[in-house]
Amino acid sequence: MTQAELSEPVTTPRKAHLPALDGLRGVAIAGVLLFHTGHLAGGFLGVDLFFALSGYLITDLLLREVERTGAVSLVGFWGRRIRRLLPALATMLAGATVLVWLVGSPDLVRTTLADGPWVQANLINWHLLAESASYWERFGSARVFEHLWSIAVEEQFYLLWPLVVLAIARLSRQVHKRVAVVAAAGSVASLVLMIVLVSPADPTRVYTGTDTRAFSLLLGALVATHPVRTALARIVGRRAGTAAVLLAAGLGTAWALVNGVDSQWLFTGGLFAHSLAAALLIVLCTQDQDSLLAKGLGWRPLRGLGQISYSLYLWHWPVIVLLPDHLNGWLRTSVVCALSIGLATLSKYLVEDPVRFRASWAKGRSGLVAFVAVMIGLAALWLLLPTPDPTLIDITDLS
Repeated sequence: MTQAELSEPVTTPRKAHLPALDGLRGVAIAGVLLFHTGHLAGGFLGVDLFFALSGYLITDLLLREVERTGAVSLVGFWGRRIRRLLPALATMLAGATVLVWLVGSPDLVRTTLADGPWVQANLINWHLLAESASYWERFGSARVFEHLWSIAVEEQFYLLWPLVVLAIARLSRQVHKRVAVVAAAGSVASLVLMIVLVSPADPTRVYTGTDTRAFSLLLGALVATHPVRTALARIVGRRAGTAAVLLAAGLGTAWALVNGVDSQWLFTGGLFAHSLAAALLIVLCTQDQDSLLAKGLGWRPLRGLGQISYSLYLWHWPVIVLLPDHLNGWLRTSVVCALSIGLATLSKYLVEDPVRFRASWAKGRSGLVAFVAVMIGLAALWLLLPTPDPTLIDITDLS
């Protein structure tokens, strides 16, 4: 299929990086940080904003490639994702694992070495579910990689969604329309699964399961399609800026008021509505880049936070887990933020950007060799580091 055969108009070219979207990433990671340090009950919803952004940006890239070439290069797409995500992830996995082994408790060392291979396989969310590890249990033993469930969900999406878009491109000329239909149908199916499978006692299964969280990514994918963007532009017209402010206010209110497991409505449609609002906010910010909200999201400190949001997300939870318990309150939060931002900045400028933009060896056959070497190195790490013996309890003293 050639570009001339595609029935939809080609979308208007835009800058690869929009300041407002970097700002939204900054808002999302700030919410997660505040949630994990105990200051914003609904900050976990920042993950949904990340999901919607990922669904939108990845689908937009895939559709633009279809417009240019009539197909999707799976090798090219997955290669770019690996160069973008693996260097920071591998660095954090190796660094955090060695640090845990040196200073962590025996229980933490055991769970870290047991969880590591599942992180490497992009299946940590399902592993944690199989282990009955509750996301909402605040008083259980922490696991240094438990926050990576969301990274696993995204990477599973990156693996499967390009296959869907490629199949649509080969079977239909109305690619944008078909992608929109599949994304909408998939979103509804995912919502139905969440409603059917949710357990009021502990909604972890539906919160971290790929099948029941897919709607957050698919709603982002939906608004990346030309028919939806055109319809939205027609509906809001010149009121895009006002609509964006109202959506942002609604999201902010939700983040301030919800309380995780105690807000059961989240798991019967609330998360879906939040993800839809986030997706609409994203596309409105791209359509009216001169609006007051878009300019506010482009504020340099917020953009800077968004530009390191991936590595900041990777590092913040290991810092929280390993930080001494005698620090608490805003002092602890300040130390967590300072250490996490420092590590994330080093990761971006010393690891991520060099591999992503300047390392010619990271592409082609040499890139494949490097990928295999990293995978083997991580596997060796889980196997070779000694695992502490489980703690034995003498039950004879209990009689």
